[in-house]
Amino acid sequence: MWQSYINAFKNYLRLERSLAGNSVEAYLHDAEKLYQYILLTDPARTPMDVSERELMGFLVYLGELGLTAHSQARILSGLKSFFKYLLLEGLIQHDPTQLLEAPKLGRKLPDTLSFPEIEAILDTIDLSTPGGTRDRAMLEVLYSSGLRVSELLGLRLTNCYFDEGFVRVLGKGDKVRLVPIGQDAMHYTRIYVNHVRSQLDVQKGDEDTIFLNLRGKHLSRISVFTTIKKLADLVGIQKNISPHTFRHSFATHLIEGGADLRAVQQMLGHESITTTEIYTHLDRDYLRQTLREFHPRAQKK
Repeated sequence: MWQSYINAFKNYLRLERSLAGNSVEAYLHDAEKLYQYILLTDPARTPMDVSERELMGFLVYLGELGLTAHSQARILSGLKSFFKYLLLEGLIQHDPTQLLEAPKLGRKLPDTLSFPEIEAILDTIDLSTPGGTRDRAMLEVLYSSGLRVSELLGLRLTNCYFDEGFVRVLGKGDKVRLVPIGQDAMHYTRIYVNHVRSQLDVQKGDEDTIFLNLRGKHLSRISVFTTIKKLADLVGIQKNISPHTFRHSFATHLIEGGADLRAVQQMLGHESITTTEIYTHLDRDYLRQTLREFHPRAQKK
């Protein structure tokens, strides 16, 4: 049973997280280490039965093996991704890693796209096709409002208040927030809804869902990911691109433009301001250059 879930986790890391091969293997090894520990302590326990208590015992076991704090933190990071995947798939109702702590080793900076790269991706979409019209609307919304892909795919027609310039979003933990939406996103979404979606044979249960496949059914996260990867390849962008890259770019471009950090926090749906602050350092090169150019004590004689 463990192996089947680890294999499914591998596909998730490769397709949806777009991780490099070495990173995928590292995460898989982390899950395998936990599985080996469970075989030693309680062979009948499945991934869905693992609790915080077992995980704490596993970390103690790693320490007894002589692994450094850095190695333990890295393994815990991999396990957090594994249980996050199980939670995302609805296989567990509670993440047992949520309260586990490891040495803080600093944050990984998110990949972002520049504004010209965003425009290049959008401009390469073929608007003469129904799928292209939908894809342009989806990516405009992703970049305009900084939504998670799950929030994008969960958007409802009845939750779009275009006259007011907002969409109602159901985020993590079933928390609802109102997010502003840009003019271009509203423009292309209206075109899609009026000229493409209206012609689809919408399936039962998806009558209020905005973005559908051409068979009238709800889209999967993987289909959105695949679309973005293909467009990035057409443009020649070599970065690891995913739907989340548009969310990172949305936040970064706002903060670089001088937006208030708490306003961006609210739009992203972050509970803590420290989560949003990860984007602020992305503009440090610009700040350093500004200091060199304009501060009298920083200028070369």
